[in-house]
Amino acid sequence: MKPLLYVTRRLPEETIDMLSAHFEVSGWESEETPVPREILEREIEKVDALYCLITDTIDAALLEKAKNLKVISTLSVGFNHIDIEAAKAQNIAVTNTPGILTDTTADLTFALLMATARRIPEASEHLRNNEWRSWSLFSLTGRDIHHATIGIIGFGAIGQAVAKRAKGFDMNVLYYNRSRKYEAEEMLGASYQELDELLKKSDFVCILTPYSAETKDLITARELKLMKKTAVLINTARGGIVNEDDLYDALVHGDIYAAGLDVFAEEPIAPDHKLLTLPNLVALPHIGSSTIDTRLGMCRLAAQNLIDFMQGKRSNIVNG
Repeated sequence: MKPLLYVTRRLPEETIDMLSAHFEVSGWESEETPVPREILEREIEKVDALYCLITDTIDAALLEKAKNLKVISTLSVGFNHIDIEAAKAQNIAVTNTPGILTDTTADLTFALLMATARRIPEASEHLRNNEWRSWSLFSLTGRDIHHATIGIIGFGAIGQAVAKRAKGFDMNVLYYNRSRKYEAEEMLGASYQELDELLKKSDFVCILTPYSAETKDLITARELKLMKKTAVLINTARGGIVNEDDLYDALVHGDIYAAGLDVFAEEPIAPDHKLLTLPNLVALPHIGSSTIDTRLGMCRLAAQNLIDFMQGKRSNIVNG
């Protein structure tokens, strides 16, 4: 008999076919709406494996209901939506999908940086709202990107990929990371800085560090006041790293020039959230990895992680 697998969202047919060769597969049929908690609580009692998304909260209370669960595969690089310690205590392996979305997320990060710096969404709305009357010397002027200084917080694979793109714009690359990356420094011409110095020197600050207890509220009013008033803050990592109340105040009072966010503390963000009222904020709905090729690749990798585990291979396990 095949092991039982529950999938928390509708997946592409090719991924289901891949999984069905190794599992008895059941799952939530919606592509857009997360599986209700009560259904997930019921299903997790029965299954040997779980295929989930970053929008699914897999906490200790849920894991306590799991009787036979051996492995969880998340369709994401981040795994802060899963209680890793609780899973480990119950001998449940957790896997993720690293590497495959590195370049795609770096592309989006740089696109968001450019859109925010040059006020692209605002300019588009200006035109669509029939507000374009004539050429004006300082209408919709933004910030230059070329030859500016970019500070990258978190210099893993995605951070380094952003640095490569920045070098194409002749930017001066600074970075902060828990540990120095000497080889990457030499290869990319990047300079290590302590966090406060990076914030003071950078024209663009890009957050690309994983979310953890240490990085929660890493950027608060104190850090924002260290930044240049002309600086732009970009976050494509995780919500919660930037304190949103403090960011709102900084944008309103001109402590920084603008911000671009692909992630928020609560997702989806409420449409009446105060950040969304600001003209100097560009907001995206967590689309860092959102290209067809990358998302299909993530689906396949998350599936392969489950298959590998059941065959005794330990692929992309994040909890030991």
